Amino acid sequence: MPIEFLLSSANRLAESPVWDDRENCLFWVDIPANQIHALDLASRHHRNWNFRNPVGSLGLTESNRLVVAIGGEVHVFDPKRETLNLLASLETDFPKLRLNDGKVGPDGAFWVGSMDNRPQKEAIGALYRVTADGSVTRMISGIKVSNGLAWSADGLTMFHSDSRGPWIDRWDFDAKSGAIGGRERIASLTEEQGRPDGAACDTEGAYWSCGVSAGHLNRFDRNGNLLARIEMPVPHPTMLCFAGKDMRTAIVTSLREGLAPDQLVSSPNSGRLFTIDLGCAGVAIERFKD
Repeated sequence: MPIEFLLSSANRLAESPVWDDRENCLFWVDIPANQIHALDLASRHHRNWNFRNPVGSLGLTESNRLVVAIGGEVHVFDPKRETLNLLASLETDFPKLRLNDGKVGPDGAFWVGSMDNRPQKEAIGALYRVTADGSVTRMISGIKVSNGLAWSADGLTMFHSDSRGPWIDRWDFDAKSGAIGGRERIASLTEEQGRPDGAACDTEGAYWSCGVSAGHLNRFDRNGNLLARIEMPVPHPTMLCFAGKDMRTAIVTSLREGLAPDQLVSSPNSGRLFTIDLGCAGVAIERFKD
């Protein structure tokens, strides 16, 4: 299972990789650098855009723009025109609270969670559902660091995690209304097992979670049973997505922010992006219905 580098450059904290099937382009964010990145996977042309506040996550839209979590707000960004329009303010207590992991759900809404941005985390974050008219619904409260959003191929199951819980929950999901219910905690993880960070689902019904504290990917079944563990060449993988025509290429982001000098010497590739064939196809991510 060879792991290859996607880019030579490193990020401070790369997150939220999203593959655009229309343009064969990969988007991701570098949170503390306040940046969105884009890489044409055919030409390898690399671009980036800078913003005033940390960029927590992004998703594709039907209009070929991006829905983006910046600071405590959700915006719509047009990479071609380089225009940024405010859609909704979610966390007015920024920077104490900032938006983190987000993804477009099967309902066409942008689901995005917040986190306590202070060193000592308290359960004051939440998970929100944002629609194209700017409507915001708080779906879950009492979260330290909202993370790990992913949906099953049939759209009937949503996975969600708290990186500082640290736990993974499974929810019943209604793709027509965006309603959730039937919450069940399927895993509580240690530092050695890997605190749950960004995630994705495969078409076989499994949930892939980046074990950000342990340097590997964890593959769980829907009940939280560990199916596989893939060691990564960096100590802190942060999120994965699936890409390519067959959706069998996994792209994994990582971080270098906060590593001690000796850790950077022993892990010089921290902060880079990697590709890996995990032996399964991923679930395609929906576009924001704007």
